[in-house]
Amino acid sequence: MIRNVGTGNMREMRGSYGDGMSSPALALASRRVFLDGGFSAATVLVRDGLIAGIAPFDPDAALVLSDDEVLLPGLVDSHVHLNEPGRTDWEGFETGTAAAAAGGITTVVDMPLNSLPVTTTVEALAAKRAATAGKLAVDVAYWGGAVPENLGSLHPLFAAGVVGVKCFLSPSGIDEFGHLDAADLESALTELAAFDGLLIAHAEDPAHLHDDPAIGSSYARFLASRPPISEESAIAAVAAAAGRTGARAHIVHVSDGHALDVIREAKAAGIRLTAETCPHYLTLRAEDLPDGSGTVKCCPPVRDGHNQDLLWEGLLDGTIDAVVSDHSPATRDLKEREDGDLGLAWGGISGVQTGLRAVWTEASRRGIPLETVIPWFTTGPAAIAGIRSRGVIRKGAPAHLAAFAPDAASVVRAADLEYRNKLSPWDGALLRGSVRATWVNGETAYTANRGITGRHGREILATDPASDEGAR
Repeated sequence: MIRNVGTGNMREMRGSYGDGMSSPALALASRRVFLDGGFSAATVLVRDGLIAGIAPFDPDAALVLSDDEVLLPGLVDSHVHLNEPGRTDWEGFETGTAAAAAGGITTVVDMPLNSLPVTTTVEALAAKRAATAGKLAVDVAYWGGAVPENLGSLHPLFAAGVVGVKCFLSPSGIDEFGHLDAADLESALTELAAFDGLLIAHAEDPAHLHDDPAIGSSYARFLASRPPISEESAIAAVAAAAGRTGARAHIVHVSDGHALDVIREAKAAGIRLTAETCPHYLTLRAEDLPDGSGTVKCCPPVRDGHNQDLLWEGLLDGTIDAVVSDHSPATRDLKEREDGDLGLAWGGISGVQTGLRAVWTEASRRGIPLETVIPWFTTGPAAIAGIRSRGVIRKGAPAHLAAFAPDAASVVRAADLEYRNKLSPWDGALLRGSVRATWVNGETAYTANRGITGRHGREILATDPASDEGAR
């Protein structure tokens, strides 16, 4: 664990450092700091919530990480459903951002559903912003929504501060967030291209989805109801429309490894298309999942081991740009139905607190080094959301940091997670790695010994020029 920590507020420092700086507010030293894509011995100097400089390793710094720990940039998760206002019995800013901090995440981007109201108007965004007061353990940015009713009026959402807008190409599961058909998709991308706004798409083609009333508790039947062709068809439609309009588009939570060829071809053709996948697709396999458990249900679904191998290949060759949680919780009664019916159970995986550990466990099994994994959780999602000063340790960036012990291992206990609803598909799994501490804007937000220690998170509004990407 961190040593050399005094009993005060961890701010008084003596001595001087480079660049003419003396007495920084905080200095964290580690023999392994993730800088410029690799690990180096260094001391990170913090002042006024920002990284003030990088100095040589100082064994006498006020905070020195143990030899089994590495100092990482705070992770970025650009796909989190916090569900507030309106469905705080599902999650909420207080519990959701606490779980993020405990997972080493210092910036999340909140999805426009399943809150009530959904974030498809400027007024709804204002309601969501008001709901954050005093609750943020980490920084939060916002996605807006693109639905049939607000097409032609997307620019005001961007002017109000969203980093992009999300659409569904198949029914979202809630009546208040309708999906776009082919003509709507073309219209939305044409509108966004005019001011270079980003569209992120849940890409499943409803023409290939099967509403099977006989799914019951069988995971195999649920999986068959959402076949891979549904993703391939929808991703191809987004790529083609983005190519015609010149707009920027992003595919969320890719689960089908075969669909990656469509993304590769689009990127090679110069189409501005990016893609993400999630820890559950990289670490869980359909053949291992139990029947009747809504905790493992999500849309698109977790597929088989061969498909998982293709996703890992897509990460390693750069086709997939980021790994994000798609943290989408719900209450236990909606997830774990007494009748075990997977067709009726709410779909969504809770994973914001365990994502890095789950993926690092599988990556290390595959011989993939931590240096390769970290950008998937930092600069990758930050670039997608247009908040590029996040996920890096460099002078002038927000002082978002995490102490991580990559060789530690422990069993996940869902009951101990920070979620409002204590459900996890990794419950009982032995995962590698431990988040020992998280700093948000230069302040301690979480330690493994004490839990959440402060709520120093800020909003990020894309339009505010006063500071980093509008953080305030």
